[in-house]
Amino acid sequence: MQATAYTWDPTTRAGSVLLDDGTPVEFDPAAFDAGGLRLLRPGQRVRIETAADRDPAADRAAPRITLVTLQTF
Repeated sequence: MQATAYTWDPTTRAGSVLLDDGTPVEFDPAAFDAGGLRLLRPGQRVRIETAADRDPAADRAAPRITLVTLQTF
C-alpha cells in the first residue's frame, strides 16, 4: 500500500504517514528499521505493509504498520 510520510523523528525513528484517504497512521521504530531507511522527509511517497490489530476502544481492526520504505516506480 502507498502513503505519504507525514511526521518522522530521527531520534526515536518513529513517525506517521497519511493514507491516500487522509487517514493518519503511526509507525514505530521497528517498522522504520524493517524498511532499511536511514532518514525520511515529510511529503515523501512511501510503501507500507500493515497488519490488522484489534482496537478494543473502537471495536474494529486498526492497521499497524510493519514496514516503511520508499516508493519506487
